[in-house]
Amino acid sequence: MRFVIAILFLFCPCIFYAQVKISLENFSNKNGTAAIINANTLSVSWPAGNNKTGKLVVDVSSQQPLFKSLELQDGNKNYTIASGLDPVFLLTVGKRDLVSQNGWNIFFDKVPNKPFTSNLVELHKQAVTVTSIGTRTVISIDSLKAPDFTGTLEITLYNGSPLLNIAAIMSTNIDSTAILYDAGLVSKTTPWVKIGWSNVQGQMQSMKPASHDSAASLQVKYRSIIGVSSHGSLAVFPPPHQYFYPLDEAFNLKFVWAGNNYRNLVNGYGIGIRQDLYGDRRFVPWFNAPPGTRQRLNFFVLLNSENESSTLAAIKHFTNNDSYPSLPGYKTMASHFHNEFIMKVVMANKPVPDTPAFIHVFRQTGIDIVHLGEFHYTAHPKGPDSLRLKELHALFQQCERLSSDKFLLLPGEEPNEFFGGHWLQLFPKPVYWVMSRKDGQPFVTNDVTYGKVYRISNENEMLDLLKKEKGLAWTAHPRTKGSTGYPDKYRQSPFFKDDHFLGAAWKAMPADLSQPILGKRVLDLMNDMNNWGNHKKVLAESDLFTIEPENEMYAHLNINYLKIDKLPYFKNGWQAIVDVLQKGNFFSSTGEVLIPSFTVNGKSSGESISPNSKQTTISFKLKWTFPMNYAEIISGDGDKVYRERITLQHTHPFGEQTFNIPLDLTGRRWVRLEAWDVAANGAFTQTVWVR
Repeated sequence: MRFVIAILFLFCPCIFYAQVKISLENFSNKNGTAAIINANTLSVSWPAGNNKTGKLVVDVSSQQPLFKSLELQDGNKNYTIASGLDPVFLLTVGKRDLVSQNGWNIFFDKVPNKPFTSNLVELHKQAVTVTSIGTRTVISIDSLKAPDFTGTLEITLYNGSPLLNIAAIMSTNIDSTAILYDAGLVSKTTPWVKIGWSNVQGQMQSMKPASHDSAASLQVKYRSIIGVSSHGSLAVFPPPHQYFYPLDEAFNLKFVWAGNNYRNLVNGYGIGIRQDLYGDRRFVPWFNAPPGTRQRLNFFVLLNSENESSTLAAIKHFTNNDSYPSLPGYKTMASHFHNEFIMKVVMANKPVPDTPAFIHVFRQTGIDIVHLGEFHYTAHPKGPDSLRLKELHALFQQCERLSSDKFLLLPGEEPNEFFGGHWLQLFPKPVYWVMSRKDGQPFVTNDVTYGKVYRISNENEMLDLLKKEKGLAWTAHPRTKGSTGYPDKYRQSPFFKDDHFLGAAWKAMPADLSQPILGKRVLDLMNDMNNWGNHKKVLAESDLFTIEPENEMYAHLNINYLKIDKLPYFKNGWQAIVDVLQKGNFFSSTGEVLIPSFTVNGKSSGESISPNSKQTTISFKLKWTFPMNYAEIISGDGDKVYRERITLQHTHPFGEQTFNIPLDLTGRRWVRLEAWDVAANGAFTQTVWVR
């Protein structure tokens, strides 16, 4: 039976017999931040960019709201954006299945179908520490408690922006734990004159709050909720990708809330972010919370002296308006979509729109190339010919019709035959093939209507097809889902060692809030494959089904930046795209962090350098929106993996920087680069090889 336990809220009256200690021992004003202690209050001001200064006043008195005020000085004017607020965290804890499949890498788990509890996290104001870390100031407040969890509240202020992050850093010793969290800011009064948000069509909406309003969950675009006061506005929003654990569907599940008595657990009027406990009602794995890990339950707050429209515009800047920015010399490519437009619309004889909705979604997101994964258990891959060839023909026709000189829709499938596990394929032109061959049937025949047709019966013939038609294959969602155990199980197979087997695909799965990166599962595999000695590549994949304008697409998407100047025309084939992937001339990203250039002694990813590695220089350029966290140069010697971390805690939001890092690569066989920001958004390159 599912049940919910209401724990005494963290800001309830408690008895303290001594003043809470506030320590500035690790604080420095050299970065332009000022901290002042006055009895039971701590006032921290930070340079917020554009002649602005942010100010947070923390009250450590036992019976007072934690945030006495949030202020913004804009020029010569000072605005108290909000006062009397408490951060609130609601932690939901369930049971992770670590036995039936692949441990913590599991996707096929249905956590909300098992017992779970939801609890408010308690804050006991015991000690406050202010720490300067580069251009950031971190206010740590002990301690946080929830059943089987303990932790610390951390508030991070970022120089160069009126941006702050509020995090409950929570740990448990209980094994097999999966979690979700809701969070926000709450007040015993109603501090806002208006609540603002964008609807899924991108139109600004608002409502006037009332003290008797029950909390409502809202379907919004840009994952943000905005409180408007008489002196400005304040937005609450999550990390744009990290907050969204993997699902098959990118449904918009009303990820923000506003009102009183949220979930009958939060005392007061609040605004915040939320997760639907039941996800897309398919496989719902939530977040991993292994024992002893520091789970960062966090959200961002942005202050603004103007109205909700101005604040939303500032939020959208952090995700480039939920799109992938153009980069000279590159085209963007997204892969692995089971939209099933062919089977659900075209082959079902339904009206075929001139421009389907999913095309609008991709184009508005700044995607130049989309690689489909059609016919995912919906069609006839093994024939008969009368159906299989007709389905392929419809796919090729629609891809050509919907492509242009500015957008390319590439046919693709997730065949899941012959090799083991799940995998995707990409040919440089339309290819007719059937995933079966009867005894006596030839490998290739000529069909009077469709031309050359291949029939495949085993892995050797599949590899032969890839070679003859210059195609590529790669492992989909490696080491999880239907590829649990792969590509490890076939790493010695001739097809895997062949250049036509590209490697594997990356996605942020599983999710773990203790990690400052996304998709560790595949990044570790990338290192393993490099050490295996095969020159494999890893491209980003989305692995999503329904593609609709009202969906929360951006949170679940990722992108590959291919180093090509212009798109090929569909009718001429897309060999140039296959070549770029095969050579490794691309980088992958969540969108907020870009790597416009990366070389090792002048050689780009996919290329090789000479073994005179003591004189190695790693050169790269980064562009970002959120403040950066770190870049990491990762290398290997065929056995071990080595990491050289470049801390980037000096960075402000919205910047770019070129780096030239000397590194001794003696004994190394390969090297690559990752870069991550404070919201766990990031990018990674392909590998440079050491001969």
